[in-house]
Amino acid sequence: MSMDVAPKANGAKQVKQVSGITVRLVGDSGDGMQLLGTQLTNTSALSGNDVATFPDFPAEIRAPRGTRAGVSGFQVQFASHEVHTPGDTLDGLVAMNPAALVTNIADLCPGGLLIVDEDSFEDKDLKLANLGTDPLEDPAMENYRLVKVPMTKLTRTAVQSLGLSVKEADRCRNFFAMGLVYWLYGRDTESTLRFIRSKFSKSEQIQQANERALQAGWAYGETTEQLDISYRVEAAALPPGHYRNVMGNQALAWGLMAAAELSKKELFYGSYPITPASDILHELCKYKNFGVITFQAEDEIAAVCGAIGAAYGGSMAVTTSSGPGIALKAEAMGLAVMLELPLIVIDVQRGGPSTGLPTKTEQADLLQVLFGRNGEAPVPVLAARSPGDCFDTAVEAWRIATRLMIPVVILSDGYIANGAEPWEIPDMNKLAAIEIEHPGPISKDEKFRPYQRDEMLARPWALPGTKGLEHRVGGIEKQDGTGNISYDPENHQKMVNIRAQKVANVAKMIGPQEVFGPREGELLVLSWGGTYGACRTAVIESIAAGRRVAHCHLRHLNPFPSDLADILSRYESVLVPELNMGQLLMLIRSRYLIDAEGFNKVKGKPFAVSELVSKIAAMTTVTQEEVLAGASA
Repeated sequence: MSMDVAPKANGAKQVKQVSGITVRLVGDSGDGMQLLGTQLTNTSALSGNDVATFPDFPAEIRAPRGTRAGVSGFQVQFASHEVHTPGDTLDGLVAMNPAALVTNIADLCPGGLLIVDEDSFEDKDLKLANLGTDPLEDPAMENYRLVKVPMTKLTRTAVQSLGLSVKEADRCRNFFAMGLVYWLYGRDTESTLRFIRSKFSKSEQIQQANERALQAGWAYGETTEQLDISYRVEAAALPPGHYRNVMGNQALAWGLMAAAELSKKELFYGSYPITPASDILHELCKYKNFGVITFQAEDEIAAVCGAIGAAYGGSMAVTTSSGPGIALKAEAMGLAVMLELPLIVIDVQRGGPSTGLPTKTEQADLLQVLFGRNGEAPVPVLAARSPGDCFDTAVEAWRIATRLMIPVVILSDGYIANGAEPWEIPDMNKLAAIEIEHPGPISKDEKFRPYQRDEMLARPWALPGTKGLEHRVGGIEKQDGTGNISYDPENHQKMVNIRAQKVANVAKMIGPQEVFGPREGELLVLSWGGTYGACRTAVIESIAAGRRVAHCHLRHLNPFPSDLADILSRYESVLVPELNMGQLLMLIRSRYLIDAEGFNKVKGKPFAVSELVSKIAAMTTVTQEEVLAGASA
């Protein structure tokens, strides 16, 4: 973090100009840390900074208050340059209680700023956090710039005249912390004040209380002698355009709506609530005025079957879940393969198996969505790489599904779904239309062939009720062309081959695979999904250090891009980082017969850039000439 320090003037506090800040806000699940983090993210995006976030939720809906299991956090990196991750080590940590402090302090860099609510470090708080002594008295605290703030008392004082109960007053404490953080990092409070007025418009008393708490936090930063320096981060030089902050699930919802509009279809969304996919349903429910139909089913099977029915009826059909729900949808997904209907299945992955780590991220469903169905039932699989990329992935998935008449799986994960970044709003007029043609009515003398195929092996999408297009659908094998039930072994072999070739034909619809870095070299980092940001940043840093390393990130996981074999052959070694135990690695080794090496992590957390930089360093060599060349580049 580079910085310039502005000198004091007339006793004013110093202002440090820094290139970027990484801060984490942690407290109890009822302390409003997610709200605080979201507001800090939005305000930073409005300031023109590039932003990346990492919300971290407790697994239990209401874990016991004050315990380590109930800690909720929100990490934000905002910078004057492009960022791909929410940051590794923290420049600042705001902890609202002892449990939040002890579970997060290890990530604060030496000399980092630690702000705590000292009113929440009483004996009862220590006991709830399973602590025998006050961590603020630990000699290790000398490694940080510790600032003890009586946030609870100051918040109660700020709202005292409004007649709130103690419990109501204490619930404003997060806005006091927000005001202090805003002062510390030079954030404008206006957008948050607008949020407060909108959010609490039905209660003027609560509205005023939160406004006063926010202003009191800012005033404390201005006046306290504990903080003599604040920080400023200039706007990032992002490409010109109209931007807004977007979360991954939000972008998926908007991408689905955009795809529906581009194809002139009504969007039907069949879903059963499950973490971390539920917010897609919550978002789409807001857009009934755009013709979006949302169906909250009684279970996962009903959700996917409802979507299949909508697809048969001619709608854009979507169903979503996480790994446990995908397991329940598997039989119906096989039915969609047999019916050859366009369907989008979204899997927002989380830690498993079973309930596992429901609020933590993981990439362990790749083999499930590829092979977790009975019989030979291949489907195309795409994976989004970032929150903003979810929009484009949704549009592309529907384009593939309708062109080939085939169900398509989109993989996201908890890190992408809940993370946020600035996103350039696309011009819908510049997005290519998704052309769909339904066969028209025919006379009784003509014979409709529901499995007659075009050059890409797609069958016609016949709408029920169209004169002359009556045909049979179901899960029993069909005769090619006629669609009649067939038990003929040669026909079954033919149909299995056709369905597999349709998936292979997706490769004809995608362009060359992008490679970042040298065209050939010592090491290729091959990644997919939410590991994109950490891998790209690690490769950038490694190239600057003079290492001959490149980065290839896959969106298309079935089929692989047609030029991937050639790309892999141009590097001496291949590293595959994954938040699983080596699923893409296994596919790459078996398909391309190369001795790729895995780098695997299943801790419910994304990769740190430093982890990947160290691994790249261990697999490459560097010379002084290459260091100079890398620095020059």
